[in-house]
Amino acid sequence: MLIDSHCHLDRLVEGDDPTSLEPILKQARERGVRKILCVSVSQAGFARMKALTAPHEDVRISCGVHPLDVEDGYDADWLARQAADPAVVALGETGLDYYYSKESVALQQQAFRDHIELSRQLKKPLIIHTRDAREDTIELLREGQAEQGVLHCFTENWAMAKAALDLGLYISISGIVTFRNAESLRDVVRKLPMDRLLVETDAPYLAPVPYRGKTNQPAYVHEVAQFVADLKGVSHQEMSRITGENFHRLFSLA
Repeated sequence: MLIDSHCHLDRLVEGDDPTSLEPILKQARERGVRKILCVSVSQAGFARMKALTAPHEDVRISCGVHPLDVEDGYDADWLARQAADPAVVALGETGLDYYYSKESVALQQQAFRDHIELSRQLKKPLIIHTRDAREDTIELLREGQAEQGVLHCFTENWAMAKAALDLGLYISISGIVTFRNAESLRDVVRKLPMDRLLVETDAPYLAPVPYRGKTNQPAYVHEVAQFVADLKGVSHQEMSRITGENFHRLFSLA
């Protein structure tokens, strides 16, 4: 089962009409995509995202506040209330980003701790963003005794991948792996154990080759899966099966 384990459907359409997603979902289904996880990034956008995706049976949602969005509004009590909804299958997108925002480090870290604790309480996995914050990301996960989660859109080195795997986390690979200058990432992917691997688009961002420069969409997870399959020496069908099983093992509520 081919699954886009991380995208932002609400950022692919304007307005609040759930039917506006139909052409995007139809194209994904035609490419073999059977399930999509639409990931929350902000408090302000969560209600709209939830309403847009609610009528679509092949879409699941998370609840969280991205580290680059915490300054625009973050309330731990709000997070706890919304994340407890049975429709929510994961906590995040959460984590740390020191590349774009060093000024909000303290708030990012507190929000990350809150997401980790809530993940443990609700038994819902974390969706983790990390950039220029390798040591702190792993340290806070250890400190909070994180039990389940995924490092999404992974672009870090093997040392960080190994540290995450040792914590029991999964690694999700996006279209970045197809980029010409991503050989170091491809080396990491070759080493990743198959039972901890997911594929994603992160749409509308980071479209894979041959769509680079265009608006990304869930249908393009087909190309990501094919590229990763080639790196691992398996068929596209086998990669879809394995990553689909991994997805359902991690996101058991999905």
